[in-house]
Amino acid sequence: MLTVPALKVQQFKQEFYLLNLSATDVQRLVRFEVLGEAGLDSRPSAARRTKSSLVNWTEIETKVHTSEKAFQRPVLRRKIEELAQHYRDCRDDSAVPAIPGAVLLISEEPVVFSSHGVNPFVGLVQMGEGEGSLRVLDGQHRLLALDALLASTDGDAMRSVQVPAILFAGLPAPSIVEMFVTINSKHTRLNPSLLYSLKGRQLYPDPIDSAIHDTIKSLNGREGSPLEGHVKLLGVGRGKVPQAGIAQEMRAAIDRLEAEHAGATWINSFVDNLRRFYELYFREVQRVFAEVWTSRKHSVRSTTALRAFIQASPEVAAHIHELGGNPQPNVRAMLAPWMTRVGCSRFETAGAWRAKAAGGGKETTRVVARELVASMSRASP
Repeated sequence: MLTVPALKVQQFKQEFYLLNLSATDVQRLVRFEVLGEAGLDSRPSAARRTKSSLVNWTEIETKVHTSEKAFQRPVLRRKIEELAQHYRDCRDDSAVPAIPGAVLLISEEPVVFSSHGVNPFVGLVQMGEGEGSLRVLDGQHRLLALDALLASTDGDAMRSVQVPAILFAGLPAPSIVEMFVTINSKHTRLNPSLLYSLKGRQLYPDPIDSAIHDTIKSLNGREGSPLEGHVKLLGVGRGKVPQAGIAQEMRAAIDRLEAEHAGATWINSFVDNLRRFYELYFREVQRVFAEVWTSRKHSVRSTTALRAFIQASPEVAAHIHELGGNPQPNVRAMLAPWMTRVGCSRFETAGAWRAKAAGGGKETTRVVARELVASMSRASP
């Protein structure tokens, strides 16, 4: 057990603790983890490209774990570089403290607090000291930068650094995620794509949002998918289209189906098979516009266009349910007229796409969606 001086704070029925941890305690006890599959963002900093970085990125990459139960965003390399340089500057000129504010840490296991002296809120905390026994609620970049310098030639000087920390112990997982969202929503603008993933999978999970989350993740990650690598999951990465906008459009499409077909039992089956539907749907969309699908001169995979395709999708979902049978040939038949009635030239960025822009992304989306719906073929059941 590790025993450290602590100040207990009582707020209504909740208790947490103010601690003073050594840099080596942080290095040993803290586990770094992020939501999703990308531990670090994919853009190397200029310092990393010129091999003059203060950070050993190979070692840092092994320390950042990924998990679908985590809540932190992928680590930003540039921020780690900047913080590491800041710590070094603080060491050299001593003008300001390197870490002037407390980081927020979580222990899944309860801790033992014993008061000492007259004040019942001043005492000692005993907690487990296993490697990775603490997770970061706020301050992950600050601690990763410190960890990076501890492993560098500056390590001896950094070992004397003390880190102010607030420890929350024994909270249930939903409460931890809610606290993370509250902190970042109130004080730091939380990326809406990250918030959607948390909402869909951890914060008051909703079956529809969960299905949407899994659908977009599959569309982006599945090899050979029409949108492979194209969606900016969690708000970071090399993708071009934000996850949040696609997710909102899918939710609106489902809400519309539920409103227009109230009481229909097939809606539940549609949600259960949402990933399969949109994978099939976008394969057929790609087939129609294959000539320009990856063209830089066309906007067929822009956020506006993809949202328009999703706005048109309830018409497809409802009609293939009416027809029954194998949905693939029915979807193909419905979208086939787009080749001539809409055409690839509609998405030429410097041509019709720009000429028919309707004064804003949302309105342009609605205009394109109306054109797509009007051009569909509908066979009789």
